Amino acid sequence: NSIFIGLNGSFAPWVGALITDLHQPILLIAPEGKEKEAVTRLSRVGYDNTLGYLKGGINAWEHTGKETDSIESIPADVFEKLYNKDLNILDVRKPGEFEAEHLKTAASFPLDFISENMSQIDKSKQYYVHCAGGYRSAIAASILKARGFNNLVDLAGGFATLKQTAIPKTNYVCPSTIK
Repeated sequence: NSIFIGLNGSFAPWVGALITDLHQPILLIAPEGKEKEAVTRLSRVGYDNTLGYLKGGINAWEHTGKETDSIESIPADVFEKLYNKDLNILDVRKPGEFEAEHLKTAASFPLDFISENMSQIDKSKQYYVHCAGGYRSAIAASILKARGFNNLVDLAGGFATLKQTAIPKTNYVCPSTIK
């Protein structure tokens, strides 16, 4: 039931957007040696209720035999072979990114509004999740997984790699021209 927000991306802004309660108790599982950095970055944006961190990170958790879960991730070329128009594809990029260009059969499901829009998707269906490069889709998939969506596949490399496939896409429209 944990969620993933990686330190190697826009960590603080996504924490702020997705964890709306500044007083939410937070228990960190960070890569070994990155715990203090994570606590510091959280406190800089007002999250001062970090209970602590798991010494040894996820490896320590796994070593004790505690339950873990994962999300399948596949590259664009593998997805291209699986692709058909009936697949459920969630594009978690911002609305402007989606409007500029997207896979024709993808649904816009912005990470910014994931909690508000969760009721729009069906837990019994399989979803392929992507963003621009892979960071936001990993966050989105972890949130969905924590909320009971178990049939998820992350599209590694995001739209940047999907653009290189023959999967049908809309024509690119410069974002500055979208009204």
